[in-house]
Amino acid sequence: MTAETSQTLDRGLRVLKLLADTDHGLTVTELSTKLGVNRTVVYRLLATLEQHALVRRDIGGRARVGLGVLRLGRQVHPLVREAALPALRSLAEDIGATAHLTLVDGAEALAVAVVEPTWTDYHVAYRAGFRHALDRGAAGRAILAARRGEADNPGYALTHGELEAGASGAAAPLLGVSGIEGSVGVVMLTDSVPQRIGARVMEAAKEVAEALR
Repeated sequence: MTAETSQTLDRGLRVLKLLADTDHGLTVTELSTKLGVNRTVVYRLLATLEQHALVRRDIGGRARVGLGVLRLGRQVHPLVREAALPALRSLAEDIGATAHLTLVDGAEALAVAVVEPTWTDYHVAYRAGFRHALDRGAAGRAILAARRGEADNPGYALTHGELEAGASGAAAPLLGVSGIEGSVGVVMLTDSVPQRIGARVMEAAKEVAEALR
């Protein structure tokens, strides 16, 4: 005997699975086609999922998995941090600057893991849980550049003084991690970022992406 199931719940879970399998999000029309239902049904599903932060829609209207999915399990965030820590620790010690993993949460960038260097006389204090607008700071700008697929982007973003006076940042986006938008970067007290650091944060971002796959 087949157990009775909820069609609406089934569709909602299918939406989450479809979104988790794409790095660029899906439009209402694309979801409608993949689910085989009309757009009105998709709008209702997305609205409900958005209320629970399981789905978010960007400025262009594309739906993506929201960080509410991570909050469903108390151990998920710690697991993400744990997976990223070796690469972040290596980056912080190598550069002598505070390293961080930042994920997209709605229209904001959220630092979920931070590692400070052990051997420097001073470094920028940065804490997990720190939030800022996506269009400010290297972490958010790297994510936006990857989202737009900018052909002339070197693969990392550099900023100075956008989040803290006198501090510079460098960050590279996480690529190829299904359902997660984020970046790995460093923040340091300097007027400019040495050339080698851009390549180094890209290397660290690749290491973290591989650990999260």
